[in-house]
Amino acid sequence: MESRFLSGQLLLALPGIGDPRFERAVIAMCAHDERGALGIGIGKLAPRLGFHALLDQFGISPGEAPDVPVHIGGPVEPQRGFVLHTLDWGGQDTIEVAGRFALTNTVDVLRAIAAGKGPARWLAALGYAGWADGQLEEELTRHGWFMTEAEEKLLFDTPVNERWGAAYRQAGIDPRLLAPTAGLA
Repeated sequence: MESRFLSGQLLLALPGIGDPRFERAVIAMCAHDERGALGIGIGKLAPRLGFHALLDQFGISPGEAPDVPVHIGGPVEPQRGFVLHTLDWGGQDTIEVAGRFALTNTVDVLRAIAAGKGPARWLAALGYAGWADGQLEEELTRHGWFMTEAEEKLLFDTPVNERWGAAYRQAGIDPRLLAPTAGLA
């Protein structure tokens, strides 16, 4: 895998990353190129914010949409909404991510979900995690991050509070054995 193009992977925070915003973070990487990287956090929920309240902010009746919790997508632009979803739906400005999942941040996906005509599987998030050109590559050389496959089961079937550990186990790592510090031998 070429390090400049990590789209479609999960970025997992290692214990002791040093930034409380990313403690036990699970980030679905959606874009990574010569301009930088963008990912959507899927490991933490926004307190007291359900999908119906999000729809209400846009004047959309919830219709058939379940009132599921909304994820904290990241610290950048926390007022900006995103829907991470399966590839069975596409709309205005939908981005397919490495043939694994899609990302939409336009209101048409919200209307489609409310009408029962949206993607079969999805999750909503506010904000994103972003890195400038070369920043993520530099961070990956230090203790703090681990990359693994973004399997559909992890994205949509695994409960949010179990995703971090499940992603490590999927990669063959027992997260209980991870050390919060790095050393030199």
